[in-house]
Amino acid sequence: RFQQVQSMMCDLMEWRSQLLSGTLPKDELKELKQKVTSKIDYGNKVLELDLIVRDEDGNILDPDKTSVISLFHAHEEATNKITERIKEEMSKDQPDYASYSRMSSSPTHSLYVFVRNFVCRIGEDAELFMALYDPQKSTVISENYLVRWGSRGFPKEIDMLNNLKVVFTDLGNKDLSRDKIYLVCQIVRVGKMDLRDSNSKKYTQGLRRPFGVAGT
Repeated sequence: RFQQVQSMMCDLMEWRSQLLSGTLPKDELKELKQKVTSKIDYGNKVLELDLIVRDEDGNILDPDKTSVISLFHAHEEATNKITERIKEEMSKDQPDYASYSRMSSSPTHSLYVFVRNFVCRIGEDAELFMALYDPQKSTVISENYLVRWGSRGFPKEIDMLNNLKVVFTDLGNKDLSRDKIYLVCQIVRVGKMDLRDSNSKKYTQGLRRPFGVAGT
């Protein structure tokens, strides 16, 4: 039972960090709240604690404002859901070392990146977009970190020289279990249409065009 509750607490701590991050869309936020309340109710059943009845949004029903019949139906529905959940958990063939492997690392993780230099012969200003990328699912799993680089080989904001740092936060155990995670840098050139165009009357300044990409 201790290992079972330990595993549930890991899930709740990871989900709590996602809720507090404030980066989830509204639909994902609602879905995650339902997962949290479902896990709490299931844990209370495992620990033989009182059953808490909730509404569709996961809020605890107020007995002073809810009729007896509504509370009775809510109890029945909650009991059925928990019973089905227990059957699902018992049918799963989970190895004993699963809970230990999950506790061997922190529920949430961060990746610290320090950009020391950018070496690429462009001849104009550039924008660097850095993000974490899952190659198997072909999807970006983090927000972009933007660095504006000048044509002379220095950051546009000279005060940021030797101070270009970013921390990718809220990486959970699910992210660590991915086979590969790449740090991808997309390079966007900002300037004229054609680098070879020397006549100022023929080109437009400030155009953003893809220039290159790098990964590690």
